[in-house]
Amino acid sequence: MSKWTNVLDKVKAQAAAAGAHAQQMINDGAQTARGHGEGGSIMQRAQAGGNNFMQGFTLPGECDKAAKILQSFLADPSNPESALNAVPKEVLLRCKGLAVFTIFKAGFVFSGKAGSGIVIARLPDGSWSAPSCIATAGVGWGLQVGADLTEVVMVLNSDEAVKAFSRGGNVTIGGSVSAAAGPIGTGGQINASLVNPAPIFSYSRSKGLFAGLSLDGTILVERYDANHKFYGSNVSTTDILTGRVPAPEIASPMYDVIEAAEGLDETGIPSEAYIPSTNPIATAAGAPPASTDKPVFDASAHP
Repeated sequence: MSKWTNVLDKVKAQAAAAGAHAQQMINDGAQTARGHGEGGSIMQRAQAGGNNFMQGFTLPGECDKAAKILQSFLADPSNPESALNAVPKEVLLRCKGLAVFTIFKAGFVFSGKAGSGIVIARLPDGSWSAPSCIATAGVGWGLQVGADLTEVVMVLNSDEAVKAFSRGGNVTIGGSVSAAAGPIGTGGQINASLVNPAPIFSYSRSKGLFAGLSLDGTILVERYDANHKFYGSNVSTTDILTGRVPAPEIASPMYDVIEAAEGLDETGIPSEAYIPSTNPIATAAGAPPASTDKPVFDASAHP
């Protein structure tokens, strides 16, 4: 047996141990979301860590960042064929909300991640709510080496997904709500993928070297500090995301990007789509369960 085989075996063993630990954290988080279990301390540490990491990140700055991220994920009407590598117009028109954030992730085999962003909800009249600031924290597993800055857009497809954010506190991906890689492109296949969509579609664009990205175990927490500083201490997340708080002017560039993509004229654009597989993946006994909720489609890999 070669030296490299021994090293690989050790790495695989470490990955399995890390995966088991990460899965326990996910389970703990899910229990906490249901109001019981020992996950509270984990969730509290994640919230405290996320908020500490994000100190000084203001809501106006997050809105500006979100507008720029959305420009790279949504179709540009001045370049209609950009729709072939973008969140589909039909997905955008049907969605109940959007979460836009960045994640900084680092580690070897067992990784940690933290980041910041905003979430908005579609109101009954079709307009968008004011933005609520969020922070992220979580764990991952697998053969992951290096540091990675990733931009993420999460399309909230159900009222339940929006309510998970509206309640404030914590939302655990893979626990309290699940996410699946979303489709891109145009045409009839997109409509077919929306017949029974996952609660959340996730899209990512990475700027570093990481072998795979998982949102499972990611904890999204309300940034009380940023929200209270901008809106006032008496304003809750529910107030923000249900339209009780007027949409601020500083969020206008973000709304403009969304409105432009929703109004895209797809006439003459080729019908091409990428639909991520939804087939269940078998796992070995004792291994962390594979899930179609885990992969996040990297748009930059599909020009």
